Amino acid sequence: MTRRRLLAFGVITAVLLVAASCSDESQDASSNPEGSTTTVAEPIDLDAYRWDLVADGAPWGGRAGLRVVELDGDLLVLGGRTPRDSPIPGDSDLWGDVWRSPDGGASWDRVVETGDAFPARAYFQAVTLDDAVYVIGGQDFGLPASTFFNDVWRSSDGEEWEQVTEAAPWTGRAGLMAGVLDGAIYVFGGSRNDDSAVVGPTGPQREYFNDVWRSTDGAEWEEVSGAAPWAPRAGGAVVVKDDELFLLGGEAGFVCTPLPDCEPPYFNDVWSTTDGATWEEVTSAAPWSPRPGHQCELLSPTIVCFGGFGQLGNPVDMWATEDGASWREMDQSPWNATGSDEVRYDFDSVTYEGPTGGPTIITVGGDRETFDFTDPLNYTRVDDDVWSFGPPAG
Repeated sequence: MTRRRLLAFGVITAVLLVAASCSDESQDASSNPEGSTTTVAEPIDLDAYRWDLVADGAPWGGRAGLRVVELDGDLLVLGGRTPRDSPIPGDSDLWGDVWRSPDGGASWDRVVETGDAFPARAYFQAVTLDDAVYVIGGQDFGLPASTFFNDVWRSSDGEEWEQVTEAAPWTGRAGLMAGVLDGAIYVFGGSRNDDSAVVGPTGPQREYFNDVWRSTDGAEWEEVSGAAPWAPRAGGAVVVKDDELFLLGGEAGFVCTPLPDCEPPYFNDVWSTTDGATWEEVTSAAPWSPRPGHQCELLSPTIVCFGGFGQLGNPVDMWATEDGASWREMDQSPWNATGSDEVRYDFDSVTYEGPTGGPTIITVGGDRETFDFTDPLNYTRVDDDVWSFGPPAG
């Protein structure tokens, strides 16, 4: 999203709605079988890593707020939204289908149609635990207002799905964060209620959360913290490393005014926990710009963060850390981007054992819509491609 040229109220309205997708995505470093990304024994030479286009024009089409996980060596793409050519801000096709790739994202087959798995949604979470994938929360962009889900669905193969709970005890939400730590799923943060541009000035205000919930099966949940010490937020990134869960960045609102001098309500702090109840502030301000809609992945022992939304320009940078406190900017730019209009938000990623024999980050989809809604092609700037960040072949 090159969120830049705000053209009075109509554009502000669209900004809020499309940016809502940022709060309805989050990071999903929890997509691997044990809820963390692939770990290797020796440090990786990340300077040798490069970005490569794996597939352009994947058959699942342009999507934002989708999820990707690895299950039994295959990649699964789940759900998401596709903007329509419509004058209604946020008007989208919503998906509840499942696509499988056996070859790292190069080819895809749809294994479940929308309507035959979980209800269609975007900006949900998906994690894997005990050889099963769980779909958690999200929203449907329905009219006159979105439904915000607190249901949980499970599948051991991506084809047959069961609803393990219709209503978890946590409030229905999108843009929630999730991770798997010590055999339990953690759900935290997120937001509910559409922006006032959708429901009008008398509608419910958007609410952001900082509660933390835990479950070993997706059906029974316990609240481990009613109010974590980090500010309520959505759209943060999550990484599990060395028996710790890290929360990185996020947002507590979509825009600020007046541009360009205002400070958007985004975060670049880093927090860690070993149990969801007690949190440590690793840094109050990492050197990367505050952002939501980004992703962080573990290329052991290094956490790598990239992508996301910036109100004046999407960030064309990548950052690395071993501990969440000390950071270094990497030489590469995500997706080989040369400008902010080539950087996406509300994509998803997973770390996958690539064909070159080293852990590789795979990214799917994402959003690059601008806020110049006089542009008739704006709705097309949602991606249908697959990229890898990994070691060179040979």
